Amino acid sequence: MEIKDLLLIILPILTALLSSYLTFFFAIKGKQKEAMLKFKEEKYSNLIIALQGFVGSTVSAETKRKFFEEQYKSWLYSSDEVVESINNLIRLLIEEQGNQPDPQKGREIIGTIILEMRKDLLGKTNLSYKDFRYTDVIS
Repeated sequence: MEIKDLLLIILPILTALLSSYLTFFFAIKGKQKEAMLKFKEEKYSNLIIALQGFVGSTVSAETKRKFFEEQYKSWLYSSDEVVESINNLIRLLIEEQGNQPDPQKGREIIGTIILEMRKDLLGKTNLSYKDFRYTDVIS
């Protein structure tokens, strides 16, 4: 048997094996990425809901506590930009020492947190922090 005949037998088998492996590898990677995005979306939703504890008539110590619990966990999965934007909120709260922060500065910081979460989930966005609006519903 010549090398040419041997290659005609082995090459299709190697190609099929390599193709199968690559298909499997990319399918697993895709499922992992999808699962991580779903996980992050759920966790970011919890953070956003807890952010209400800092705004308008929904200000509450319990919701703030919940936010900080979620924020500590977020170090495990959040992008650097999300962590930095949350740190900016915490910095503002520390600087104000319990006083009401400048509403415009607060809106900017909270809008930036939401925007960075959105970028982390979607990859990019054309929105700015100004596009996020918190509506305070009064009964």
